[in-house]
Amino acid sequence: MTSQHDQSSHPDQQAQAGSQGQQGGQPTGGRRGFAGMDRERQREIASQGGRAAHASGNAHQFTSEEARAAGSKRHANSAARAAAAKPAAGKTDASVS
Repeated sequence: MTSQHDQSSHPDQQAQAGSQGQQGGQPTGGRRGFAGMDRERQREIASQGGRAAHASGNAHQFTSEEARAAGSKRHANSAARAAAAKPAAGKTDASVS
């Protein structure tokens, strides 16, 4: 159960938060955060994250067996896509005489 004090202070907090968001200097419909950065800045941040993950021991390091399995899956998938695309490209409409 909430008290009257909690209910009366809540709208003020919402109004302050809303006004702060509008005065942030960024347009409300613009790109914000990671998406609003240029590619080079995104790369810098991602690189720092990767280095930090490796330093803390949280990053996954592929063994040669895992890398080999991933590579063979990738090549098998691309070969299957190429084989599926060839008949479709050379396919003729047999119903037209």
